[in-house]
Amino acid sequence: MVFPGPVPHWGRERRQAIPSGESILKEGRINLSGKVVKVSGPLVVATGLADANMSDVVRVGPQRLIGEILTMKGDSASIQVYEETSGLGPGAEVVTTGAPMSVELGPGMIEGIYDGIQRPLEKIVEKVGPNITRGVEVPAIDHDKKWPFTPVAKVSDKVTGGDVLGTVPETEVVLHKIMVPPTMHGTITKIAPAGDYTVLEPIATLTTDDGREVELPMMQKWPVRVGRPYQHKYPPKRPLCSGQRVIDTMFPIAKGGTAAVPGPFGSGKTVVQHQLAKWSDVDIVVYIGCGERGNEMTDVLREFPELVDPRTGQSLMKRTVLIANTSDMPVAAREASIYTGITIAEYFRDMGYAVAVIADSTSRWAEALREMSGRLEEMPGEEGYPAYLSSRLAQFYERAGSVACLGSDDRRGSLTAVGAVSPPGGDLSEPVSQATMRIVKVFWALDASLAYRRHFPAINWLNSYSLYLDSLKPWYDEHLGKEFLQNREWAMAVLQEEANLNEIVQLVGKDSLSAKDQITLEVAKMIREDFLQQNSFVDIDSYSEYDRQARMLVLIRDYDEHCRAAAERGGNLNELFSVPVREKIGRAKSVPADQYLDNYANIMVELEEETNAIGEKGEMAL
Repeated sequence: MVFPGPVPHWGRERRQAIPSGESILKEGRINLSGKVVKVSGPLVVATGLADANMSDVVRVGPQRLIGEILTMKGDSASIQVYEETSGLGPGAEVVTTGAPMSVELGPGMIEGIYDGIQRPLEKIVEKVGPNITRGVEVPAIDHDKKWPFTPVAKVSDKVTGGDVLGTVPETEVVLHKIMVPPTMHGTITKIAPAGDYTVLEPIATLTTDDGREVELPMMQKWPVRVGRPYQHKYPPKRPLCSGQRVIDTMFPIAKGGTAAVPGPFGSGKTVVQHQLAKWSDVDIVVYIGCGERGNEMTDVLREFPELVDPRTGQSLMKRTVLIANTSDMPVAAREASIYTGITIAEYFRDMGYAVAVIADSTSRWAEALREMSGRLEEMPGEEGYPAYLSSRLAQFYERAGSVACLGSDDRRGSLTAVGAVSPPGGDLSEPVSQATMRIVKVFWALDASLAYRRHFPAINWLNSYSLYLDSLKPWYDEHLGKEFLQNREWAMAVLQEEANLNEIVQLVGKDSLSAKDQITLEVAKMIREDFLQQNSFVDIDSYSEYDRQARMLVLIRDYDEHCRAAAERGGNLNELFSVPVREKIGRAKSVPADQYLDNYANIMVELEEETNAIGEKGEMAL
């Protein structure tokens, strides 16, 4: 018997995930049970599974450990077990469920904290305590909680996959749209009236074109390794505003784009990703802690409920899904966590929301691939990683994008993927970094030397790049004026020139430079310290909106132009570098949000007056 493809099945109509092999064996239809013959850490080999399929979820041993079939050879199956396998030995029973690794999608996911295979950690703690026992079974979404459903569709409506049947206010900021499963279409013959329902109760009845009646609950299931369908993918044309000046102004990422954050230990990868998760102008954030330290996930869990979203005024958790797969959890579950997170993100994208997936870190995920590949005795590639590393990374990042969602109401959604890379010793020539760089279009190279100097975000402006600047130019020109990108190019040129001049300064000293070069060094210092550097512990500076960023850059460029004009008139450089307005420009990022427009206008007036005075003084001295 072959189950139909990696296509999900919903409601009462779908083939039920088989709870145990016994009932099937009794009927004599099919043998879905086998025996363990080999245990090698998270890899289990079982025989007698000739009727099972690749990617089927299985239950292993008396504790019913969750696993997934990786390879099939005759009736022998290699199984990746997502839980600790100690104590498991040959002869233990393996039962396949006949369904691929899937996630439950429906109301109740927002504010949820899951492990790598979508088990709700809070519910597990309530059931078994803080130490997760093996084989524990808890539904991903609360099946008993009732949600207030408001119908949108009507009886006799012709619907197709992705059409909205009704809505559920999941949190104060997320309106959950109950959609027709992607593979279904037909006519609505029944729709539930407004009221409270569980996720398993049918809220609509659909009559398909071939006359079958299908009851649709609020919950869907979808296999994690299969991308959810959409109508059309568009080139990204809007920037993702993160509130981080070095990202938004220098190396922007588009909504629906992909980015990598590589950097050595202690360079601030997790901090950059936390800032993106906190402040990005997206509707939903899916944060995947893949093999990261437990204390880093704890920081997220403690901070997010307390932080207020600047756009909604509500807690950040009201629009966040957390997947916590820490470094002490079974290594195989890391491999699943990435797919679990991006599938949940695709589901919210299909509702027409802008979603961001923050994966921290893809290197730990690649390490899990390497371990499983080694245990499968596959031919190793570079540095022991499997040969398919690049294709697996591409499968993940290619699921990002700005799309026209399924359905007849012309919804647009976007999924932005940002992955951290942790190269050993900061060596960007290693396989995971190289494979990632070939796929993503934004590269924020973190620098340990900047981090040691307490310059955060520690993104190196000489090594980083963004390939979205050309496609985002029309948006910048329309919303921030044509001079914005010109000022950005000017700032990058100044920083590049500073790097060249620093070599000369180390040899002959700063005073031997010309006046123009000394001004360049001073202005570059202002760009670095007053513009690129941000303090995440100061609320005003932690998030900087686009208009404010543009005006701050104009202030620094005006200072540069006025200083050069005054220096040509004979103005003293030391006086120009120590004018009172110089400090005011440095403090401009700390001015309250409701005062910065007037404050920046006053600075510009003072700047002109003070530099002119020094220029006139220089002319008189000549």
